[in-house]
Amino acid sequence: MATPQAEVPVSSTGAGMTKEERMVVFASSLGTVFEWYDFYLYGSLAAIIAKHFFVAVNETTSFIFALLAFAAGFFVRPFGAIVFGRLGDLIGRKYTFLITIVLMGGATFIVGLLPGYATLGIAAPIILITLRLFQGLALGGEYGGAATYVAEHSPNGRRGYFTSFIQTTATLGLFLSLLIILGCRLVLGTAKFEEWGWRIPFLISIALLGISVWIRLQLQESPVFKRMKEEGKGSKAPLTESFLRWRNLKIVLLALLGGVAGQGVVWYTGMFYELFFVLQILKMESQAANLMIAASLIIGTPFFIVFGALSDKIGRKWIIMAGLLLAAVTYFPIFKALTKAVNPDLAAAQASTPITVVSDPKACTFQFDPVGKATFKTACDVAKSFLSKRAIPYSNREEPGLATAYILVGNEKVESFDGTVLPAAEFKAKSAEFAAKMAPLVKAYPAKADMTKVNYPMAVFLLVILVIYVTMVYAPIGAYLVELFPARIRYTSMSLPYHIGNGWFGGFLPSIAFAIVTATGDIYAGLWYPIAIAVMSLVIGTLFLRDTDPNAPITHDV
Repeated sequence: MATPQAEVPVSSTGAGMTKEERMVVFASSLGTVFEWYDFYLYGSLAAIIAKHFFVAVNETTSFIFALLAFAAGFFVRPFGAIVFGRLGDLIGRKYTFLITIVLMGGATFIVGLLPGYATLGIAAPIILITLRLFQGLALGGEYGGAATYVAEHSPNGRRGYFTSFIQTTATLGLFLSLLIILGCRLVLGTAKFEEWGWRIPFLISIALLGISVWIRLQLQESPVFKRMKEEGKGSKAPLTESFLRWRNLKIVLLALLGGVAGQGVVWYTGMFYELFFVLQILKMESQAANLMIAASLIIGTPFFIVFGALSDKIGRKWIIMAGLLLAAVTYFPIFKALTKAVNPDLAAAQASTPITVVSDPKACTFQFDPVGKATFKTACDVAKSFLSKRAIPYSNREEPGLATAYILVGNEKVESFDGTVLPAAEFKAKSAEFAAKMAPLVKAYPAKADMTKVNYPMAVFLLVILVIYVTMVYAPIGAYLVELFPARIRYTSMSLPYHIGNGWFGGFLPSIAFAIVTATGDIYAGLWYPIAIAVMSLVIGTLFLRDTDPNAPITHDV
């Protein structure tokens, strides 16, 4: 076997990089920034896209559908990992992530041209979801290629530092998408932007695609892969070796359940769910919310490099575990403090006049209306429908056998009504009467956040903490996954757990959390999902996942 020095570039042991190493890191990172930019445009604009492509349903269902379309891209990411991971181990790292970036950029550009529901009808959301699937497939092959490529160019003992630049790309891509969205909003104004200007960030992606493809064409293949192929050590069946042999499959499963799943939910809580929370639940103005998120990203992003470099000194595993622990313990107090900072009137109303729906649980349904035709007429549903349509948080109290549900607003009791046997006209009249009784009692609950009362420094501070948790769990994960697997099947083996953890456990988080909030009426209930997954990974990772040696060579096959 060749020595590590013959296969891995050697740079100084100091903080600098050679010219060749800088080019590798820059080219890989820049292309990945653009790819994440493409992917996250949709998430940043989900509320607006819902109005153009899912208009046949009510507002709440429309937004859930928009989130599900966002999640569709995450659903296929593991399949992209399998397809492109196999190609990466068979034909090389460089050419595989050239294919993925072209697929991603092309799909994003077409979204910018796609007519909405008013023009194409049901075909519009179907085509949109199809494009999201192509984006997900592309992203499934992108990250593993970029992380593997950079790691295989990195000297021993510095892979955490080198790959941490790749780890910043998702955040930088999100930041770039927010920056361009804000610029378009400022130039066009809110009305024009929401009408047609939202398409501009998608169309800009074609220029970014051209730049990133040109830069990546300048790169050479990974020296580890070239040497491995020259010596005839490459895998002829990377899928079989990765997932049908227990020795490697066990590592894949432990990496997923003991690390990447938790990392995924912490990432999407700190990068996306907090944006949905501020916009949809706290009802903050979109421009101000995006500016706050952008500020938190600017402040927090350098910590990717900090924790990446630190993982070279003290190891990867325990930094990730510490981030999971901190997130699980502090999410509830952080989001409650965020409510007080962004919408203090809402926090005050919850404290002074809490609202409780008292009902027989058998008489209540989950008010999800996928076709916009359902009517919710039980007394419980009437009460919850009034509150959910106005985004008023409430708690539930179960009283089995209760004849008629009622709402407690502080100490005031308002009885609902059973509309299941009422004609449509009478049901409408009774609903209006019920709403008139409730209106003065819930006037303390604001329809929107009062922007003059927002505590911006505190809000940004809390958002920065969420970003720092992201950097703790995410910065070391690239180098960690690369070091877990042998070179012959590395691209395939690391890509699948990464994209299941981030694509499924993390990517579905906004949809799941928002659905939980809708079902329970508790604006904080959605946090139970990321906390549960983070705790699972913390326990499994602490007990069963081995740490890797940052100074060990990664060129040998085992």
